[in-house]
Amino acid sequence: MVDVQHWLSALPPLAVYLIVAGVIGVESMGIPLPGEIVLVSTALLAATGVVEPEWVAGAAAFGAIVGDSVGYAVGRRGGRPLLERLGRRFPRHLGPAHLARAEQSFARHGVWAVFFGRFVALLRILAGPLAGALRVPYRRFLVANAAGGLLWAFGTTYLLFTVGRAAEHWLKDISWAGLALAVLAGLGSTWWLRRRARRMSEEPAVPAGAEPVRAGTD
Repeated sequence: MVDVQHWLSALPPLAVYLIVAGVIGVESMGIPLPGEIVLVSTALLAATGVVEPEWVAGAAAFGAIVGDSVGYAVGRRGGRPLLERLGRRFPRHLGPAHLARAEQSFARHGVWAVFFGRFVALLRILAGPLAGALRVPYRRFLVANAAGGLLWAFGTTYLLFTVGRAAEHWLKDISWAGLALAVLAGLGSTWWLRRRARRMSEEPAVPAGAEPVRAGTD
């Protein structure tokens, strides 16, 4: 991650924003890329003043929402065979076991799996294509997708930006209180979201014959 941050710092700000949006967008389409590493590195870079945090968060949110929507359209057109082909191409990330866990999350939680999936690496990659393949109504998908993407992008960016600035201030003025409050608030909210999302992805499968997800038409 340090190497990524160093590489990004050598680029002009506009190029950094485009890379953030592009990497996260492609990851959200269903292609395993280090979207979270890029966002974390760029958010920490914003704490040094090289880029602006609002543009970093906006680029991440744009990439997440648009990428998930493209992934949804691809999944709706290609269906489950497409997901299985992706699994054969990327077995370490999208193999049969990963796909089964993601389907279980959708079966139990519907579009909420899209919202919380933004905070889990596996569901972050599969949410769009899987929602499309399962024929989740696009309006419901878009609401959950946009809410999760905005919260993930702005929350992650400003959490790390605040922690980075507090750490910088601490190194100069030994401000323990500011650093401790920033770290505790960030860790607490992140822990709750990841714990909730992980619990959703690890819950047991639904009984045989049960409806996999409330699908419908737009």
